Amino acid sequence: MSALVKDFSKAMSQAGSSQFQEVIRQELEYSMKVELDKILATANSNEIEHTKKDLEGFKKLFHRFLQEKGPSVDWGKIQRPPEDSIQPYEKIKARGLPDNIASDLNKLVVVKLNGGLGTSMGCKGPKSLIGVRNENTFLDLTVQQIEHLNKSYNTDVPLVLMNSFNTDDDTKKILQKYSHSRVKIYTFNQSRYPRINKETLLPIAKDVSYSGENTECWYPPGHGDIYASFYNSGLLDNLIAEGKEYIFVSNIDNLGATVDLYILNHLMNPPNGKRCEFVMEVTNKTRADVKGGTLTQYENKLRLVEIAQVPKAHVDEFKSVSKFKIFNTNNLWIALSAIKRLQEKNAIDMEIIVNPKTLDGGLNVIQLETAVGAAIKSFENSLGINVPRSRFLPVKTTSDLLLVMSNLYSLNAGSLTMSEKREFPTVPLVKLGSSFTKVQDYLRRFESIPDMLELDHLTVSGDVTFGKNVSLKGTVIIIANHGDRIDIPAGALLENKIVSGNLRILDH
Repeated sequence: MSALVKDFSKAMSQAGSSQFQEVIRQELEYSMKVELDKILATANSNEIEHTKKDLEGFKKLFHRFLQEKGPSVDWGKIQRPPEDSIQPYEKIKARGLPDNIASDLNKLVVVKLNGGLGTSMGCKGPKSLIGVRNENTFLDLTVQQIEHLNKSYNTDVPLVLMNSFNTDDDTKKILQKYSHSRVKIYTFNQSRYPRINKETLLPIAKDVSYSGENTECWYPPGHGDIYASFYNSGLLDNLIAEGKEYIFVSNIDNLGATVDLYILNHLMNPPNGKRCEFVMEVTNKTRADVKGGTLTQYENKLRLVEIAQVPKAHVDEFKSVSKFKIFNTNNLWIALSAIKRLQEKNAIDMEIIVNPKTLDGGLNVIQLETAVGAAIKSFENSLGINVPRSRFLPVKTTSDLLLVMSNLYSLNAGSLTMSEKREFPTVPLVKLGSSFTKVQDYLRRFESIPDMLELDHLTVSGDVTFGKNVSLKGTVIIIANHGDRIDIPAGALLENKIVSGNLRILDH
């Protein structure tokens, strides 16, 4: 560790040495500026403008990183939100819809966060291009949903994709296939920030290139970057000029995040006459969601608190389902005029998430990120809406993929809804082992997707394959020990069964 960083860490942990802290902070900032200037000097005329914006944004974030110390919330100030600050969805739905909902729709823009790669599921390229249902990708389903809205109401709701430098080229290539659909599609890129060495707190990049060996030197700084990138792209101003008023933002891998007309109506025609600038959809926690960010009241404002901000002594309390009953779905409705106002005043305040990574060569780096929902405290008249669980259907793993590909859901105009044939509205708990992590391995192990209408819990571990038309009911646990293989035969019905050992069906 460099002497300067050691001194800084020491100074930050000692109260009362603020002068010393300040001197070291200035030295670290100066060193960073020198390195960033060197990187900028390698940019060609096409790159210089946006690289400059990116590095300026990073410099601000780094400055704030050096100012902050310890967990960013004072646990003693956290309170439960007041009753009226989180409205039940049923109450909002009960108002019904006005006759002119189409004119409200014309003021809406759908924004999907499309910066992520499919690497965690063993896929190359953007995650949004993974096939999830009947050969349709996340992006296909999104376009189908909005096209259906525009045709049904004769409206012009555009789709905006926030890409990252990792996903932009591949996404743009694929967008040509939607040129005849009834959806205008726009894209903008989130920033590209330099990863910094954990020891020296200096960038590991030596120039602006981000291909080949340099891929690991850069990162997209989390979805909190949407406000600055959207504004800097010029798209925000263009949409305001077209009469658009709200964006509905969500993760592209959340298949439950469809445009909800009742929430839109609540935004456009608020019962108290005062419009919300920011609405966060939250839903009730289950045991599987204990790490999700939660809405709290903090210094008289609604505030999103993430697990990374919680002092260690209070983490168990934070995870408690009884104290913090809801979590953030990352389905957000935000007023465009408010983003513009706050961005121009540099008044969007989001806590910094310090994300440590170890690169392939063993180098420890950190990347500084922010989260889109954390900005809720900067907006006026914010509101939480407690929505049904069906609006939170993220596909992060092949276990999630199995659920959405199965007969638990039916697909209609790009939207997935729970099958009416399922007696319980809850989703089964599915845990597929490491042999299923990659999409291609997962697909190879299922000749067809089993009937899961009456399934409560499925755990699969080891070398297991499923034949055609298998039915799974109740609780099913299948464990192939190391070196063993289990083939579930075609047409098998497993109901409340544990299968272990070695089961191989041989053709004769």
